[in-house]
Amino acid sequence: MSDGKDRSQERQKAMLADHFGRLARAPETGDKVVYTFVPGNLTELLLSFGVLPVLPEINALQSGMRQRSREFIREAEKGGHSEDVCTYVKCDLGMKRKGNLGPTGERLPDPDLLLLSYTGCFTFMKWFELLREEYQAPTVMLHVPYQADGRITTSMRDYVVDQLRREVIPALERLTGRAYDEARLQELLARSARAEDDLVAVLDAAKRRPSPIDGYFGAVYYVGPIFSAFRGTAGAVDYYRELREEVEARAAAGLGPVTPDGPMGEERFRLVVEGPPNWTSFREFWRMFHAEGAVCVASTYTKVGGTYDEGFRHDPDRPLESLAEYCLGCYTNRNLPSRVDVLCRYMEEFDADGLLVNSVKSCNSFSAGQLLMLREVERRTGRPGGFIESDLVDPRYFSAANVKNRVDAYLQMIAQRRRRLTLA
Repeated sequence: MSDGKDRSQERQKAMLADHFGRLARAPETGDKVVYTFVPGNLTELLLSFGVLPVLPEINALQSGMRQRSREFIREAEKGGHSEDVCTYVKCDLGMKRKGNLGPTGERLPDPDLLLLSYTGCFTFMKWFELLREEYQAPTVMLHVPYQADGRITTSMRDYVVDQLRREVIPALERLTGRAYDEARLQELLARSARAEDDLVAVLDAAKRRPSPIDGYFGAVYYVGPIFSAFRGTAGAVDYYRELREEVEARAAAGLGPVTPDGPMGEERFRLVVEGPPNWTSFREFWRMFHAEGAVCVASTYTKVGGTYDEGFRHDPDRPLESLAEYCLGCYTNRNLPSRVDVLCRYMEEFDADGLLVNSVKSCNSFSAGQLLMLREVERRTGRPGGFIESDLVDPRYFSAANVKNRVDAYLQMIAQRRRRLTLA
């Protein structure tokens, strides 16, 4: 973020470097590698078997931030993939064909197993079909029922637990030659719960004025370890404890968020954001907000890997049931009325001035229904909504001038509304 990194940022950087180094050495060390996805991932279960997780969408967004996604997407399109295909998918496939170098420049190992936890994104299924063709790797699918009625039922949870017992765990036992160790899993889940407590405290800090964090741009760094390969590790516990201490110190000092350009100035606008960010122009995108004194106090994207702010914690006393409930509760596994409820709650609890939707061209699991959601949130809260469009990692679909014009116009509208209310 800023040049003077906090201790927690340095710790996260070291954690990532160590993980990708272990992945690069896996062919020599014999460590088994499992490719899986962020929403509904089973990191604790994987770590209990001693396998190393790889998350393809994390690699894709990292490629976008490092300005490598354009060439990878072009490579995939040369292979016949349409412009309308999710750009995460094309970036990942193109990266594989260009040598499969990960974010640290080291080669990622081929998967020994593809573990698809299906949580509301149909593209994930097609993505893993393509990866299965590329790598000829065995594939296991954990089917997670969609929350069509907006709630998790006992039968839904039991259905997922049964798959864990009958399909996922046996596949990991075959892969590693190890027996399922529930005590080890419980130990990892207890660590997850501690880290999740601290993460929620960090995200809730944005309820203060001024907010000491940015709950969208800044928070994508905060959620990285817990959404990816580190949940359940001692490193994650240490990272989130340290992060919480740093954020609480900023809050106590009345400081705002730290941005890539240094500490943010006066807080003038408080926004809730729906939808993923653009990664290819991430810093420029963020600057459009913090330069105008706009802080994103809450976002739905930072819940795609877990809705801990609603009270869920991984529970070591109910290990498999807890994993099932985690998968079922992910944001993209919720119906539109439930998502509207989340947004309205954020608007009230974080005292936001408005809701901004970033509609991502190639991400249907987020973008479908967003205009309807925007209008409903406006109706229920009486606060204005804004709408911008971009893409995940395809730079052809990020028009900086167009996005900035829309953001500036939206913030001006909020300011005018505020003046009218003051005069009324």
